[in-house]
Amino acid sequence: MTSRRSSTEAAPPSKAKSRKRWVAKVTTDSTHPPAGLFTKDAASIARTLASRKVSPKGLGSGMRMLTYFINRGGKNLTAARRRELEKAKKLLSQRITRQRNAKAASH
Repeated sequence: MTSRRSSTEAAPPSKAKSRKRWVAKVTTDSTHPPAGLFTKDAASIARTLASRKVSPKGLGSGMRMLTYFINRGGKNLTAARRRELEKAKKLLSQRITRQRNAKAASH
């Protein structure tokens, strides 16, 4: 027979909670987007992250930076800011798709 926990007992620590914070431990210092970039509009963010100056290894690098920033912001991002960042992600994704299609057509 299983015993039930009373409402005053503390729940055991959740593994999901500890895995959720991986982004806080990242210390990589490989790229430096311009200061204040992620406070701009979606089109500006996508255009800047697509540039070779910010993402020398290509568009995928810019997408990873944006995803990292969103994950790092977590619950502290306002709904409006998260929507704008997700819109930038969509625009950047469209650029990646266009670039892949253009490469495929040229081969």
